[in-house]
Amino acid sequence: MRVMGIDCGGEYTGFGVVEQMNSGDLICLEVGAIRLPPQEKLEKRLDQIFLRLTEIIERTQPEVVAIEDVFHAANSKTALKLGHVRGVAMLSAARCGLAVVAYAPLTVKSAVVGYGKAEKSQVQMMVTRLLKLHTVPEPADAADALAIAICHLHTAATLARYAAKAH
Repeated sequence: MRVMGIDCGGEYTGFGVVEQMNSGDLICLEVGAIRLPPQEKLEKRLDQIFLRLTEIIERTQPEVVAIEDVFHAANSKTALKLGHVRGVAMLSAARCGLAVVAYAPLTVKSAVVGYGKAEKSQVQMMVTRLLKLHTVPEPADAADALAIAICHLHTAATLARYAAKAH
């Protein structure tokens, strides 16, 4: 299974495409972040996110897109901007015919680190280890996107095991 994880952010939107091989090994196919210049108008930044994510989806051909669920932001203005970015990410996936699944931040951290209140540095370290990367993904938003993809792969594998036992 190939999953694209997206970590929506106001300054950076992280993305990562992870594939789980038949052996169970996880492979990072692509990782990065879309930097959004703060001086740019919001609609221009949203357009850039849409275009870049669509291009990455078309090139890497994931089967599903996983994003982080809405969480409580420091203030309403930040939450609104984050909502715009999240909506554009979902639209990009939908335009490419992909389903979008969302995971709570605690769920993502638990799946990757084993502790729901893990620090960003712990997430980065575990993502690096799980994907056998030579360097830590930077910025942290890129590592978070990989973590979201890994979370979905772990969740999908668990659901598949339960379904197999039910039959």
